[in-house]
Amino acid sequence: MSRRRLGEQIHGHLKLLYDLGVRHADAPRGAKRPRAAAGVPAPVRVEEVAAAAGTETLEEIRADLGECRRCDLATTRNRIVFGAGSARAKLMFVGEAPGAEENAQGLPFVGKAGQLLTRMIEAIDLRREEVYICNILKCRPPGNRDPKPEEIAACKKFLLRQIAAIRPTLICTLGAFGVQTLLGTTEPIGRLRGRLFDYGGTKLMATYHPAYLLRNPIEKRKAWDDLCLVRDTIRSV
Repeated sequence: MSRRRLGEQIHGHLKLLYDLGVRHADAPRGAKRPRAAAGVPAPVRVEEVAAAAGTETLEEIRADLGECRRCDLATTRNRIVFGAGSARAKLMFVGEAPGAEENAQGLPFVGKAGQLLTRMIEAIDLRREEVYICNILKCRPPGNRDPKPEEIAACKKFLLRQIAAIRPTLICTLGAFGVQTLLGTTEPIGRLRGRLFDYGGTKLMATYHPAYLLRNPIEKRKAWDDLCLVRDTIRSV
């Protein structure tokens, strides 16, 4: 790698740390990291994960989804946003639902929140094309409202099949709905973030949604702590 390229990477890394609210690095040996949880707040439905397991490819799952009309979001969406990234990703991000730009392009996390997510991924020495990114919902709720239970129910089986096809080392959920849906809990994101859970044999961790971080920059330091746990977990495998 050339010095110029290395310098560009270092500059970008430092810029992201600044964006995330990190002003100095004071992590000597033995510094505390967010602790992994021994259990989960509610029983994980391992049978759901097992039922989804198989030899399906992402292409086959997308074909089965088709021009989905399994809920009322089909009447208001422009494009289905299935997911994007590596089918062999060690790290899988699961957000909540597509926004306006995602609805227009048919790709996840392409707006301002997506730009921040890309910088977050690069800060832990990965490239966006090396991970897999999707959402709980495959269609945009009108006005970016919260997902309804019946919409989550219609999409969840496809998410489980995506997880089974990719078999990631770690799932990082972005925002409350992802972690609450997968773990079957109503605990708030503030109590769930920064902890490792077991999800049918796959590690799962929650952090704040990039859109939330853009609105609440004071929480960016916590998000950086979460990213450090993601990075360390991926590297330890």
